[in-house]
Amino acid sequence: MITREQIPTVLDHPVHDASGAKIGDARHVFFDDVTGEPEWVSVRTGLFGTSESFVPIHDAAVVEDHLEVPYAKDQVKDAPNVDIDAGGHLSEQEEERLYQYYGINWDAAWQDAPSGTGRAAGTTGTTGTTDDAMTRSEEEMHVGVERREAGRARLRKYVVTEEQQYTVPVRHEEVRVEREPISDTNRDRAMTGQDITEAEHDVTLYEEQPVVETRAVPKERVRLTTEEVEEEETVTGEVRKERIETEGTDEQGDQRRRR
Repeated sequence: MITREQIPTVLDHPVHDASGAKIGDARHVFFDDVTGEPEWVSVRTGLFGTSESFVPIHDAAVVEDHLEVPYAKDQVKDAPNVDIDAGGHLSEQEEERLYQYYGINWDAAWQDAPSGTGRAAGTTGTTGTTDDAMTRSEEEMHVGVERREAGRARLRKYVVTEEQQYTVPVRHEEVRVEREPISDTNRDRAMTGQDITEAEHDVTLYEEQPVVETRAVPKERVRLTTEEVEEEETVTGEVRKERIETEGTDEQGDQRRRR
């Protein structure tokens, strides 16, 4: 159990679970109305400390610069939400609900109260100071950013078939009849052989035809890259502020006179 003298070293300091994991920062310490001993501490949890959870500090200890409680981080963060009245008290029902959540015997806690007094209906919230001053606190909104996955992109290659047309020149051979009159130049060749015969002479004709073949040729390289684009977004949140009023005196501390 922590002492009243240790309260200033607890407030606004980290709260760790038994494994050393940080749960959050201590916000308020609540005292038992009967015994006056520290009973609960509220811990700021969640993103940017937007939530506040209650945890018993009967078995807590101050270790170096933080408070260590014998409860797991997830157990504290999932503790039931409770309402605090205007006087900074936990109602008896709210306190009993917290006792049950943390597995603390509510009936035994009542029996531990001083004889004849019974247990108080709740606990008193305080900022932990022991002098005659009151500390006014207010919440500040801290905005940050978190990185999360927004989507996925991939490259996918597939094959399509398309028709292409090309015009290419082709050549072929055709038969042409040439007649040459008998002259002194060709007479000897023309007069060889028999005078009257039957004969045949073959001529082979050639032609060109288009031939098509395909080859895989690299054309380009494609890759995915990412770039960061900065833009501005406006976030809105609610913060609470404490106000201190005086009764019986004015702002300068002078006692008001009755007229």
